Formats: sequence, structure tokens, C-alpha cells
Amino acid sequence: MDPPERLGMFRVVCLLAVFDAVCLLDTGMLFPRESSSREVKELNGLWDFRADQSPNRNQGFDRAWYKSRLAETGPVIDMPVPASYNDITQDPALRDFIGWVWYEREVVVPARWVADGGTRVVLRVGSAHYYSVVWVNGVKVTEHDGGHLPFEVEIGSLIRKDPTVPCRITIAVNNTLTLETLPPGTIQHMDDRTKYPEGFFVQNFNFDFFNYAGIHRPVLLYTTPKAYVDDITVVTDFLDNTGLVKYNVSVQGAANATLSVTLIDKDGRCVATSNGPAGVLKVVDVKLWWPYLMHENPGYLYSMEVRLTAADGKSTFEDVYSLPVGIRTVSVTSTQFLINNNFGYNRLITDRKFCGKSKGLDWPLIVKDFNLMKWLGANSFRTSHYPYAEEILQMCDRHGIVVIDECPGVGIKDIRSFGKASLTHHLVVMDELVRRDKNHPSVVMWSVANEPAAEMPPAEFYFKTLIQHTKALDPTRPVTYITASNYARDKGAPYVDVICVNSYFSWYHDPGHLEVIPIQLNTQFENWYGKYQKPIIQSEYGADAVPGLHSDPPVMFTEEYQKVVLQSYHNVFDQKRKQYVIGELIWNFADFMTVQGILRVVGNKKGVFTRQRQPKAAAFILRERYWRLANETGRLPPWTKYPCSL
Repeated sequence: MDPPERLGMFRVVCLLAVFDAVCLLDTGMLFPRESSSREVKELNGLWDFRADQSPNRNQGFDRAWYKSRLAETGPVIDMPVPASYNDITQDPALRDFIGWVWYEREVVVPARWVADGGTRVVLRVGSAHYYSVVWVNGVKVTEHDGGHLPFEVEIGSLIRKDPTVPCRITIAVNNTLTLETLPPGTIQHMDDRTKYPEGFFVQNFNFDFFNYAGIHRPVLLYTTPKAYVDDITVVTDFLDNTGLVKYNVSVQGAANATLSVTLIDKDGRCVATSNGPAGVLKVVDVKLWWPYLMHENPGYLYSMEVRLTAADGKSTFEDVYSLPVGIRTVSVTSTQFLINNNFGYNRLITDRKFCGKSKGLDWPLIVKDFNLMKWLGANSFRTSHYPYAEEILQMCDRHGIVVIDECPGVGIKDIRSFGKASLTHHLVVMDELVRRDKNHPSVVMWSVANEPAAEMPPAEFYFKTLIQHTKALDPTRPVTYITASNYARDKGAPYVDVICVNSYFSWYHDPGHLEVIPIQLNTQFENWYGKYQKPIIQSEYGADAVPGLHSDPPVMFTEEYQKVVLQSYHNVFDQKRKQYVIGELIWNFADFMTVQGILRVVGNKKGVFTRQRQPKAAAFILRERYWRLANETGRLPPWTKYPCSL
């Protein structure tokens, strides 16, 4: 089941200094944006698709499917990109497929891109789960280990070899999870022929969501000049009414380049300028970036335009890239989480997943979910348990939604997943995550894992290394991981900046006994704060509710039981938020699919919305609470306030 050449595939990296941070990646990963010097061509839509159903899943490599049109190798079907392939057909074998699947599309590349040797043509994949190999016209151009994050490669020289040949892009994707992947898993072969058919195996893992797979985010081609802006890093601050934007620009393709930097406000006015690859932009009468419902003008963004000019003796190149910039600060004390030096109790939604029937990027659903979050009065979410699409973070920037940005380190339960190879891969994933998301003002904290076996002996070195590495990458944001361990034996807790705790009193513990919640939740908070003296977020809590199922007195799985669980937690939160509890994250925003099993009836039902985004009774409980908390801040103008009586 191991893909060819899988071992030893970590990228060659170099050490670069960026302000006081350390970045262990050799290139930038700026989001593709069109400008006067850049073009973008989306390749979304229908691709040819074929799953490798051979017993060892390697027939595609053995027979070199990438050397000819995929349709010539055997039957293909239409597959939308971006999307998960699991729910597209009526075939249960494809829904549960583990192994290599193959995508292919022929692309017409604009003639001007091909003719101009001074134009770079870059192929970018937003994300694919989990291991990908990419060919262009039968030539392997790149591979990538890990899902959820983008990768790209320059292909200009290939498409210029024979401009008359269509650009045929082939992508093989493998969703197999091993002890060293993120998330980890194991393959279990069932060899008893009295019970199982020949070649039967299952993919085991320790996370509670369906392992959707495929090309989940947009595939596109984009261009830059030969000399171009490769990466930008911004760090913001303010002093009184003056905003400070510290920037660093890296350039590729030119030994010497002239750089000009302009900061433009929402009205199109230039508010600051600078020259050179690094500097500080000073903004008088700054408009700070504020979270939703913490200010009358949340999510304020400037635009930083970077203009590069370079020459190589034969040609002159100009590149223009515009980066949205929100000016804000983040800091943590022993009892508070401060944005712009102001404490705001965070009303959060955990794991909104941004997917309906798959993990594929879905704009109508994204917009719907943002409207639902704002209807609730929620101002933040956690990207459990993996990084969300860049487009979603851009929405958060614009709408003032605060994000705890989490890597796919979920289900780290086996002691063998704390080894050197696992840690090395985990560090690379954090490198890629920070590189992609470092400039988003909405991202206020990094989360390196969810509910790992943090009590195991190797966990201390593993998480100490991981957390310190992430802090070195980005000293401006706090780092955490989500724990469900015993407070006294959690070996990573001493190294995090904020304690994030998951607990399900009266559900997984003492099921049906609502009366234990106040006692056990209070004890939980007192224990964690007493030992570590750090602010606490309740990062998960809740109960399953089958929509339309009712009972009085409340019993488990009814909407009434879910309501009482939430209200019981809220009573304790209201006591502790005056001390050191800084946020609450309900599990879950909406119901979602899981693997089949006796504990789940067509998925996890802890959502306050159904999978179709219809509210359960608990949604109205949250709405009343979140708007009441927002009104208590006294920072909202009268026209934004929501009457607490429903």
C-alpha cells in the first residue's frame, strides 16, 4: 500500500531569517491574485477520473497511466474538481475507497503565455488528500505529502517544448493514512478467508469524521514575470492612533530589483509608502482590524501594493502584487486574551467544516454558513481538525471572524506516531501552514494538534519541539493544542500559551446525568488553572441531538437534552469568564458525516444546525446568549444590537 518513492520525500529546505522568525521553506506561497502583471486561469470543473482498483493499488504506476490519456488506460468517469470523490457516485466501493485515484484534464494554455519566455507559468493545487504526484504531458513535475495545504510547480519550460500539444495535467492522489501521516492511521489486512474476501483490508484511524478524499480545493494556472515577488511577511502594531506595518518582501528571479510599497485604505487613498525589500509603514489615524461585534466597523482591511522592477540586460520586468492587511495586535496574559489591548470574551463555533457532502470548496455553502454565524452572534471558530481553505480565511478577514488555525494533527494516539519521522513531517506541516496563513489578521492563534495522547512519555519532547518550532516561525501569535487529557499528566500543557480543553460531561462521562455538569466543569477549570496559571478556552462541549426528537423530561439525543447541556455549561462559563475562561467553542456548528459505526447514526449529530443548515432548538439558545454577551461589551452602536428577548 505504500506509494512509490514515498519514503524520504521531505523537501530540501533552507534557513531564512524573517524579522525575528525562522522560516524553514525555500519559497513563498502567496495566494494567486490577478494584477497588471499576473493572470489566473482556473481549472475547476469536470476532470477524467479513475480509481486504481488493482489489489495492490499500484497498477497505475506499473503501467504508467500518466504517459497517455487516462481514457486510453481504461474506463473513466466525470469527477468535479474541487470535490471529494466519495459521495459523487452510487458506488459504495468508491465511497469507501482507499488507495490511488487518478485525475486528468487537458488545458488550453493562452498563446501569449507560451510565446513569452519571460513569463513563468505555475500550476497550483489548493489541496489534495493526502499524497499527490503530478505530471504534465507525461513528465513528473512535483509531489506533495499531506492534505489541506497548497503546493505548486513552475511548468513553463514543459509547455513550451511543443506549443501545438495540449497541456495534459495528470494528478494521482492517495488517501492512505499511516502512523507517520497527519492525521495518522493504520491499514489492517483481514486474512481469514472464512470471514473476508481475498484482499480485504480496512483503514483504521482515531478521529470522528469521514475520511473524505480527492482534490478538495481549486486547481489553477497563474503567471508571474521572470523576476517576481515571491513572498511577503507583515507584522502589525499601533501606538496611540498610528498604525505600524512592518513588512519584508522576498524576490526571485533577479539579483537586483527595485521595490516600492504603497498602503491604500478602503476608499482608495494612499496612506503610507516605502521603498526597499523591508521597512515600516506608518499610518496616521489608523483604522484597526476588529472582530465582529467588538467594534462598529469590524474587519477593516488596507491593501498593500508591492511593485517590483528588475532587468536582466535583455528585458525589463515589472511585477505587482496586492496583499490585504489588517492592523491589529494579539497578546496573552495569565487570565486574558487581548486583541488590540482589549479583552473580548470569544463566542466561538468549533469545527464548522465548511462542507456539505464533501470537503470540496463550496462557495454557496460558505456564504450561507457565514450568514448563520453572524445570525448567531458568533465571532470566531477553530479550524478543527485541519486547515480550511484560504478563501475561507479571506472571508474571515473581511467579516472580522477570529480564527484558531489548526493543523491536521488529529488522532495522534499510537505511541509509534511520536517518533522522529512523524515529528519531522509534523514540523514541515506547521512550516507550510504558517507560510500560507501568516498574513491573515483573522488568524490569532496556532493549534498544533487535537486531543493527542499527551500523557504518553514521548509526548513531552514531541510537543515541546513542535510548539517551540511554531513560536520561532511566528513569535507574534500564541500557540496551543487541544487537550482532553488529565490535567496533572498532560505533558505538553506547560509549553502552550492558552489551555484549550475538550470535555463532554453528562455525555461520554456519566451519560444522562445532567446534574454532574456544574460540579465537574467547575473542578475541571479549577484544576487546569490552578496548575498552569494560563487562560482557558472550553474548546469543545455539547451533546448529540437528532433533529425533531423530543422528550420531557429530557433524555439523551433529544433537542431538549442538548439545550440543557448547553445551558448547564453556560452557567459555569458565566462564573469563570470573570476570572480566566476566555472563550467557549460549541461542538458543533452543524451535523457532519462520520464513518459507519454503532455510536453514530448517519454521522455526528452534535451540530446546532442540521447538515442541511436548519436550526435545532440549541441554535436559538446560542443566539440569545451570544448577542447578550456582545451587548454587554458596550461597544456596539444601537443599530447593531440584537434584542435579547426572542
